[in-house]
Amino acid sequence: MDQLRARADGECAMADKAQILQSVRAALSSEPQVDLHNHPIAIDFDDGTLTLGGEVARVAAKKLALEAAAGVPEVTGIIDRLRVTPAQPMGDGEIRDLVRDSLLQEPAFAEFAIEEQVKGEVVTVRASPVDTRGYIEVAVDDGVVTLNGEVPGLDDKRLAGVLAWWVPGSRDVINGLAVEPPEDDSFDKIAEAVRLVLEKDPYVDAGQIRVGVRDRIVTLAGLLPSESQRDMAACDAWYVFGVDNVVNDIEVHRY
Repeated sequence: MDQLRARADGECAMADKAQILQSVRAALSSEPQVDLHNHPIAIDFDDGTLTLGGEVARVAAKKLALEAAAGVPEVTGIIDRLRVTPAQPMGDGEIRDLVRDSLLQEPAFAEFAIEEQVKGEVVTVRASPVDTRGYIEVAVDDGVVTLNGEVPGLDDKRLAGVLAWWVPGSRDVINGLAVEPPEDDSFDKIAEAVRLVLEKDPYVDAGQIRVGVRDRIVTLAGLLPSESQRDMAACDAWYVFGVDNVVNDIEVHRY
């Protein structure tokens, strides 16, 4: 009797898992940018935790996939193994060098210590002239950039993450930078970060773009001269830590 009950329980669990996986697939399929047909996502579910793996076309697809999967009621946690197709294939060393150099050249980080992890060892590239200002450590593994360290503000954390995403070989950015002292986030701060990133992008006319944020959804409006600028502006917003969705209402006017 006990064996029969155990078998029945196991079959029910398998059926429940199959139903949950079906619900997750349906949720992912409902997002056009996820594009499961051309970029299939491997999914698994165990004890409330969903694992997503595979390669998606853009960071927008990655974030939307995670959000859609999290909306399935039975999912209580997600292991994110989604990677973004790089704009340009690069080795880990090249990616690390480019991220490091971007951080070194960024005026906002002039007083930060910059470190990099090379073959498992942390190397100080630049010591901080102000000990209490902050530090950023860069590591890269299989195209995934990990940022660790300590920074004084959320704007610093967000900017560092975007600089890492801008390196064309990056497949993902894990932003583990701690903000000390801790800082409360807000929609206004997200909007400010998006504006800052747009202003730093040399390929986007930020002066023609209006930014609004509500419920971590960024709305972009304005007028730009090309579809490529419109697309790049949206990508910049998606790269910002804390942004869950982007509505691109920018119009294109070819002068």
